[in-house]
Amino acid sequence: MSALASPQRAEVDVSRPAEVVLRVRDVRKTYGPFGNRVLALDGISLEVRRGEFVCMVGASGCGKTTLLNLIAALDRPSRGEIAIDGRASLLFQEAALFPWLTAAGNIELPLRLAGLTRHDRRREVERLLELVHLGDFGDKRPHELSGGMRQRVAVARSLAQDAEVLLMDEPFGSLDAMTRDLLHDELERIWREAGLTVLFVTHDVREAVRLGDRIVVLTSRPGRVVDEFPVDLARPRNIASPEVGDLAGIVTQRLRAEVRRHADD
Repeated sequence: MSALASPQRAEVDVSRPAEVVLRVRDVRKTYGPFGNRVLALDGISLEVRRGEFVCMVGASGCGKTTLLNLIAALDRPSRGEIAIDGRASLLFQEAALFPWLTAAGNIELPLRLAGLTRHDRRREVERLLELVHLGDFGDKRPHELSGGMRQRVAVARSLAQDAEVLLMDEPFGSLDAMTRDLLHDELERIWREAGLTVLFVTHDVREAVRLGDRIVVLTSRPGRVVDEFPVDLARPRNIASPEVGDLAGIVTQRLRAEVRRHADD
């Protein structure tokens, strides 16, 4: 399917039940040679529905990044199944843009690889730059953009790959608090306007409550789903609001209990 097959995806009504687009079933992942193996994930199962924004939290080393890599097909599980309906794109903490290309050039690259004509590429790049509110910055190279702008270019490049599922590995972790707060608003807007499904990894529980429809808590290594918290707060949300803080406190207590349990084992 080309990047222009559906120029403007319909906004998803996330209040209505939708079909499962990502299913992780009993996935196990080990690393290292026999006799000295590290068990990163052990029987993890997870479902994400179309249009859902799911945030995943857990202690360092619990396998969150490993799981995203498996879903993105950058690695293979040692056991279990992963099924995804649609194209997925993985975004890292760093935007990973090509420094010799402009913002428009970075977005255009997957369109060129897909064989689109120059006219269609130009039209789609313009649309995507406007979608991420960078219409006046297409001719800028990455070093001329702020960290937040670079991440927005990375999101646009993912959408140029016709991605319907965004896998985001702490994409705002290296940014200052004000920039991060602004990008929360931008990501929420893009998610709604493009009709995306998002699986978002973060260490920041408040960020998870600010963004997510649901928060999935992983155990300490080996990673398993130990708990889930629906986020029944109206959007848009303020990360500093008491309601966000209250739920973040509950999730944090659950995380602390899990870390203590692991330490006592």
